[in-house]
Amino acid sequence: MRDQDFWSVIFVIGFCFQAQVLSSQNLTCNLNDLNALEGFMGGLQSTLGNWGRNFSDDCCKWAGITCNSSFYLGLDDSVDSYRVVELDLSSRRLYGNLSESLGNLEQLRALNLSHNFLKNSLPDSLFQLPNLEYLDLSSNAFSGPIPVDFNLPSILSLDISQNFLNGSIPQSICVNSSRLRVLKLAVNYLSGSLPESLANCSSLEAIHLSTNYLSGGVPEGIYQLQNLTRLTIQDNKLTGTLSKVGNLINLVRLDISSNWFSGRIPDVFHSLRRLQYFVAHSNNLSGKIPPSLSSSPTISLLNVRNNSLDGLIDLNCSAMTSLVSLDLGSNQFVGVIPSNLPTCRHLNNINLARNNLSGQIPDSFKDFHTLSYLSLSNASYSNLSSALHILQQCQNLTTLILTMNFYDEELPADPNLRFPRLKVFILANSRLTGSIPQWLSKSSRLQLLDISWNCLEGIVPAWFGNFTNLFYLDISNNTFTGEIPRSLTGLQILIYGNFSSFPEPSPDFPLFQKKNVSARGLQYNQVWSFPPTLELSNNNFSGQIWPEFGNLKSLHVLDLKCNNLSGPIPSSLSNMVSLETLDLSHNKLSGIIPSSLIRLSFLSKFSVADNQLEGDIPSGGQFGTFPNSSFEGNNLRGDHAPPCPSKVHTCLDQTTKSRTNVGSIIGIAVATVFGVEYRRVVIGIAVGFVFGVACFIVTDRYVWTWHF
Repeated sequence: MRDQDFWSVIFVIGFCFQAQVLSSQNLTCNLNDLNALEGFMGGLQSTLGNWGRNFSDDCCKWAGITCNSSFYLGLDDSVDSYRVVELDLSSRRLYGNLSESLGNLEQLRALNLSHNFLKNSLPDSLFQLPNLEYLDLSSNAFSGPIPVDFNLPSILSLDISQNFLNGSIPQSICVNSSRLRVLKLAVNYLSGSLPESLANCSSLEAIHLSTNYLSGGVPEGIYQLQNLTRLTIQDNKLTGTLSKVGNLINLVRLDISSNWFSGRIPDVFHSLRRLQYFVAHSNNLSGKIPPSLSSSPTISLLNVRNNSLDGLIDLNCSAMTSLVSLDLGSNQFVGVIPSNLPTCRHLNNINLARNNLSGQIPDSFKDFHTLSYLSLSNASYSNLSSALHILQQCQNLTTLILTMNFYDEELPADPNLRFPRLKVFILANSRLTGSIPQWLSKSSRLQLLDISWNCLEGIVPAWFGNFTNLFYLDISNNTFTGEIPRSLTGLQILIYGNFSSFPEPSPDFPLFQKKNVSARGLQYNQVWSFPPTLELSNNNFSGQIWPEFGNLKSLHVLDLKCNNLSGPIPSSLSNMVSLETLDLSHNKLSGIIPSSLIRLSFLSKFSVADNQLEGDIPSGGQFGTFPNSSFEGNNLRGDHAPPCPSKVHTCLDQTTKSRTNVGSIIGIAVATVFGVEYRRVVIGIAVGFVFGVACFIVTDRYVWTWHF
């Protein structure tokens, strides 16, 4: 059971015992409590329905408030009255500041103001309430430090995660809070070291401090918290080794990823008999996977990618009876793919990408019927034909990522190949020859297909339009010829955009993740969260741009640059109301730029450079934000018209395309990183797995580094 579910049950049970039936007595709310609530209301910039004296003089009848009689609470009041014991206004779209007056609700047991828009500093008085047991201020916009004078002797659960808090975690946090069981401070801007005083919270069962700027080592006292079941401290700057982690004998989930931990993974997992999730990716860990980890019967998710682990991959599958997800990508493992992996009877997610593995896919994978996600990118595997013939027998395979392998081989055309459940297929940057095979048409569930940066040729078949769920297609940087298939303009998912109908994957295995320059990550937990894209650039397509492209109202990226397209730009493209990127540059288009394109209100990247266009550049809409380079190399008039002849043509010739110069053209990681600028971030795809690499895009002169 998750922390949130557990405490929700405890919370409800507790108040079921405490709550009094208000209608059975003639008591009203205590005057001090009434004044405190009015002070709270005065700090808000939004109105609260069913609140205030205009609604009722009895604050116990206001929305979100629970009261108990002072007699029931055991108070020695001269006059019995109702005292506020619970205030729950979560997800009420509250704006404004949190008033110090809340500190006058001295009988308050539970306060939940999560998922609102409250801002500025946390009131000191709120952290002095003697009876407060549950405090949830998560998912707001609070800033500044956590009050230093922290005195909540009754607190059981504290959640102020997902705010903008800075400064250090107060040393006083556990001095008088020995009953604290759940501490959540994740996704803030907290810095400094972990306080030694956390050891005083001997009842702690869950510590969530991820995505901050915490540094230094983990205090020894934390390793003595015998009740701790969840420790998530990922995405910080923590250092040291893991030598003492074996003392946390009740751990169920341990996430130390994206830190600076170093040294070997200690051989202590025989002591961690309840551990199910071990996530340690993106650290400086070295050495081999210890025997007690590689034979753990309780581990269901093992993620140690992006470290410096080495040696052979040697898992005891007969012992690892609970293993579901295995991510060993971006390490220094050597040898071949272990042939015993299919004997891990529950294993369905595997990432072995970016290691020093070679050889071929083992024959034993023919019996790997639980396998769903497989990424083997960036290695030295050979014999693509054999690999596909073996993997097609994995009956539940939905995601297959083979990028940067099988160099200079031919994409098999065997019509007997069949992947009926495949949803994601990525085989990019491998210098593959041949053409698009007919067998791919049988993968009717495809949602995402990337075969870019190869040497494929011929025409793109019309049956591409039959993929009713295909929303991301990248066939760029090949030598495809002929017209762009008109059938692409009929892709149903790009017309109607029913992405929510896609089934959701496991929440423990993010599909996509990217980092921006502020070191804050963006994670996609659904395939359909990725930007709908048609990437057809750098080929030899000829003919016109079909007016029916305007039907694709859910498309975000349309990239047709560096082809031989001719004719006018259809005015119907203005019907692509979700379009963010439209690149038609380096073709042979003629006529005018349709003025209707100013209606594309989400368009952030646009280029028609190096065509044969003439007339006026449209004014209005997003066109005022595009640089001169978007229009150069034409005979255009307007504020954006270039003062001098066009620059050197920047399309890649086929010789350049065929080189695998990852550093100078594009770095592909995990599965692949697409050469598309999407909201000024280069996107990397890894459906099921994401790895670390630097991506260099020469034309944009940005460098993005992936650390996942």
